[in-house]
Amino acid sequence: MDRVIPARVRFAPSPTGRVHLGSGRTALYNYLIARQTGGKFILQLEDTDKKRLIPGAEQEIMDGLHWLGLQWDEGPDVGGPYGPYRQSERKEIYQDYARQLVEKGKAFYCFCTPERLEKVRQEQQKKKEMPHYDGTCRRLDPDEALRRVAAGEPHVVRFKTPQEGATTVKDLLRGEITVENRQLDDIVLLKTDGWALYHLAAVIDDHLMKITHVIRGSEWLPTFPLHALIHRAMGWEEPTWVHLSVFLKPSGKGKMSKREAADLAKDGYSIFIKDLEGLGYLPEAVVNWIALMGWSYDDRTELFTLPELVEKFSLERLNPSPAAINFTKFDYFNGLHIRRLALDDLARRVRPFFEQAGYPADEERLLRIAPIIQERITHLDDAVAMAGFFFKEEVEPDPENLVISGLTAGETLEVARRSLDVLSWLPEINPETAEPPMRTLVAELGLTAGQVFGMLRIAVTGQKVSPPLFESMAIIGKEKVLERIRSAVGKLEKLVEDAG
Repeated sequence: MDRVIPARVRFAPSPTGRVHLGSGRTALYNYLIARQTGGKFILQLEDTDKKRLIPGAEQEIMDGLHWLGLQWDEGPDVGGPYGPYRQSERKEIYQDYARQLVEKGKAFYCFCTPERLEKVRQEQQKKKEMPHYDGTCRRLDPDEALRRVAAGEPHVVRFKTPQEGATTVKDLLRGEITVENRQLDDIVLLKTDGWALYHLAAVIDDHLMKITHVIRGSEWLPTFPLHALIHRAMGWEEPTWVHLSVFLKPSGKGKMSKREAADLAKDGYSIFIKDLEGLGYLPEAVVNWIALMGWSYDDRTELFTLPELVEKFSLERLNPSPAAINFTKFDYFNGLHIRRLALDDLARRVRPFFEQAGYPADEERLLRIAPIIQERITHLDDAVAMAGFFFKEEVEPDPENLVISGLTAGETLEVARRSLDVLSWLPEINPETAEPPMRTLVAELGLTAGQVFGMLRIAVTGQKVSPPLFESMAIIGKEKVLERIRSAVGKLEKLVEDAG
């Protein structure tokens, strides 16, 4: 049996925006391959774009990963042997390697002003050429370039991309990709202010942190050959490259982006990890759902826990085809994972939603409610609409809703009074004591259980839909049940009186 080499993988989000599902999936796949091979999952923050940094975004990244259950082994908060783990603290490292590339003749100093570059770009557009650097400073004498740098002239460092031949790179999902070098540009590696761009920083960090697999979004495919060329220019071994599939809008038309968030919010959905917790989703369901958007174990198995994914995940079964975000499937998974929760765990997880709605949700009552709502909710926040009546002193159903279908208000009043009489004589109200005599009453009245129990449900819970009636009555307690039915009788009496 082949020895498994521990993978070292790096998830490096930029704290310039909110953490979305695509980032969550990238982090998950990195985490799974690290755990599966006994390797290391590294969190690094690409925080060099100071103008676009959003306050609180870094914490949201960490909180989101923790909520999903993805703990990193090395990172800005836990440290590690290959830090610093914020790119903003690695400026000198990048500058040193940029100098090395220049010394090797693989990069060059460029003194072109933004005004000149814009003029060149406009001329190229007139000729219907793809915008590209025209090579002016590439042809400068190296000694002259060094003198100008020493004199303090503003400059950037550009990669000296080969101009002849072709470059072939290999992606694990897509196989070999070959591009003509003349189609590649002399990309900027180091800006005028001395900060490295992603192209240089990512390659250096991958090397210095001994990254074995670069698992990232497919938006990096166009510059993938350039990243490989930088590795080769430095004489470094390349990692295994894996560019994941694109997320499409739910319609399947067009790439999913943050701009669609407002439209989704109108339907109660979100693509942002932090929002999902507030919308009543379980992290287990999020992990299960996004794992299957780009990967499959077989043609049958769909339900996975995080430990099961660690066991079964493989890079070889990733699919490069775009995946449409299917929130109906997401809801389905969420319901399945809610069913799998231990009852005390479900009670604990729904409690914040009751409290947020203003209900004094005590633990003892929640533990009694959990078994009768577990099969009936799709999201944790559904518990409030389904079972909020348990925490109300009174319920106020619409009198018209109390009237049984097919009966008049007067006939319904008689059914309510008979039901109150039957329930009043019971020592306690629960399914064992209350349901048999009530079914006997239903038969005597020549009605259906749906008619009578439906009226009682509205009287006792204030809702047309609720958990099982007699189980609910047991939790509410006999005294309050009778009080609510008496109140319903009063409403029906008023209805009859007004009609007469």
